[in-house]
Amino acid sequence: MFAPEVGRPEARAEMKVLLCSPRGFCAGVDRAIQIVQLALERFGAPVYVRHEIVHNRFVVDSLKARGAVFVEELDEIPETAQPVIFSAHGVAKAVPLAASARNFFQIDATCPLVTKVHREAEIHRKRGREIVLIGHAGHPEVVGTMGQLPEGAITLIQTVEEAQDYRRRTDDPLAFITQTTLSVADTAEIVKVFTERFPDIIPPHKEDICYATTNRQEAVQRVAPMVDAMIVVGAPNSSNSQRLREVAERLGCRSVLIQRASDLDWALLHGATSVGVTAGASAPEVLVEEVLEALASRYHLDVEVVTTAEEPISFALPRELRQQRVANSQ
Repeated sequence: MFAPEVGRPEARAEMKVLLCSPRGFCAGVDRAIQIVQLALERFGAPVYVRHEIVHNRFVVDSLKARGAVFVEELDEIPETAQPVIFSAHGVAKAVPLAASARNFFQIDATCPLVTKVHREAEIHRKRGREIVLIGHAGHPEVVGTMGQLPEGAITLIQTVEEAQDYRRRTDDPLAFITQTTLSVADTAEIVKVFTERFPDIIPPHKEDICYATTNRQEAVQRVAPMVDAMIVVGAPNSSNSQRLREVAERLGCRSVLIQRASDLDWALLHGATSVGVTAGASAPEVLVEEVLEALASRYHLDVEVVTTAEEPISFALPRELRQQRVANSQ
């Protein structure tokens, strides 16, 4: 844990820092990164990864330095016996089929909570239901989820307005699923419209928005009213990180999403005496430490951790890599 340095000039202003907890890596992200690391250790470089393993440039660059090669499509990969890893966001069914056609050694790093949504979509389809997916167009997770079924089988809904305008395509029962990294509040508004318009709509068996997304948003909700500004560490293409920034802003708190401490615009803290700090689920703790060190270079810090939930959760590694982890622990 970061500790403010002592012996600093008294002229420096005091800054109260409320450090959100939980923050940073979730179990799915931790598992995905471990998969790439262990694959490199077991099979050597290069290891190919389709799409960023998680949405964080620091993580991706660190893995690149160890021999991971990131591609957007399989046709960028040469003929190889080396592992080909699918990112934590999940992929459409066509992707592993295409990998099999080229005899690639596949390792799936899809978060198990995303896989759960995939299975829900398949079950709804088998039971003859019309399916809507609440999510963001173009996000890799949404592309992967919609790609579990034939084109047109899932209708994407992004806004309350789209939910209000939705017209049933069939007389089949209606069901909804959601992206795992959405705003809890925004999604609740969309679901409210659907349940009011279609009282018999079938919800997920268990909430699709993942525990980590929910917990991090709840921590920001607790902290944002208590501070003058909120710093969210994460990538601009990280859905869960963007939602944290939005949560703080909705509560009237100045908020910024940054990838590194060097991105911080100090004007955000002009006149502030307190700041909240959190990190998206794909941002490593070292980047939070970096932000705290930058703050400590300008202020006397009084750091307090605000904990709203515990996360004693972990996911099993793919069978191909479990033996490697055991060997490393001995």
